[in-house]
Amino acid sequence: MILNKQVGVFLNLVHNRTKQYITGIFQQHGFNITPEQFLVMDALWDNGVMSQQEIATNIMKDKNSVVKLIDGLEKKGLVKRVADKADRRKNLIELTEYAWEIKDGVTEVAMDAINHVIKDIPQNEMYIFIKVLSKMAENMSEDTDLLALAGNHNVQETASHPLPDENTPDTLF
Repeated sequence: MILNKQVGVFLNLVHNRTKQYITGIFQQHGFNITPEQFLVMDALWDNGVMSQQEIATNIMKDKNSVVKLIDGLEKKGLVKRVADKADRRKNLIELTEYAWEIKDGVTEVAMDAINHVIKDIPQNEMYIFIKVLSKMAENMSEDTDLLALAGNHNVQETASHPLPDENTPDTLF
């Protein structure tokens, strides 16, 4: 029972601390965005123009939260709303030229921040961690494929890169 409680507490603490850390790193590098806003922009960089609902589905946030994220990004000149020509009731979200200009810089900062967070953690432990998180997400919702949503085909087991077991060395490559 104590272990179960620790899992919940640690998931929450690490999630919140990671968001605070990345927000601070973004600010230090002159990017006035939150990690959640970065996820919206990253989805748009990867997929192009999207509806608010598509963004919500892509980043696994409710539509109301996405509206607030888009409002903030719009105020910062990073996205703009465009009426869907096929359905004028529907807003499409597209990145501004400024958002495209900062893409490489802000993405590099984000990746460097995550690399710092996971430094000194052996790769086989990272694979196990991702597999465990994916299973936890699946337990909460069978229609959620966390690995697919993350777009990380590298985590999935392949013949050339099997997922580790207890005998797998620290380095896989």
